[in-house]
Amino acid sequence: MKKITLLTLTGILLSFIACDKDNSAPQKVKDAFAQKFPNATNVEWEKESDAEWEAEFKLNGKEHSSNFMDDGTWVETEYEVSEADVPQVVLEALKSNFEGYDIEEMEYSETADGKVYEFGIEKGGIEMEVAIDAYGNIVKKEQKKDEDDEDSEVDND
Repeated sequence: MKKITLLTLTGILLSFIACDKDNSAPQKVKDAFAQKFPNATNVEWEKESDAEWEAEFKLNGKEHSSNFMDDGTWVETEYEVSEADVPQVVLEALKSNFEGYDIEEMEYSETADGKVYEFGIEKGGIEMEVAIDAYGNIVKKEQKKDEDDEDSEVDND
């Protein structure tokens, strides 16, 4: 009985160790992150895909996330914002183009292509993701797929 218990515990311990190795970003990624965010604290890494890593961290008192490719190339950084942080022209574009939708989430996102405000919105069971630049231009709108329905339409106008 002791052998079975010992073997079980050893197996569980090895599972935890194996999972922990998956969350250790490559040194190139860590170096690129440290160069871009030298004042970041509480950094936690997670493997986003086969070639991409995501860091969750605190910067200037706010929770951020940033993605890097395996070679250290920065992809995106985003953090939650409040309505007071969003320019009026952006809020007006959102409200006039998506009347009646409730705002579920607001984030500021920066990529090599530019900076946008991203919104998760919902109306009558329809959920959308919308990105609007600082000038009020809608740069992305996409209906979220229902997890139960793989055939949901996606609109990228």
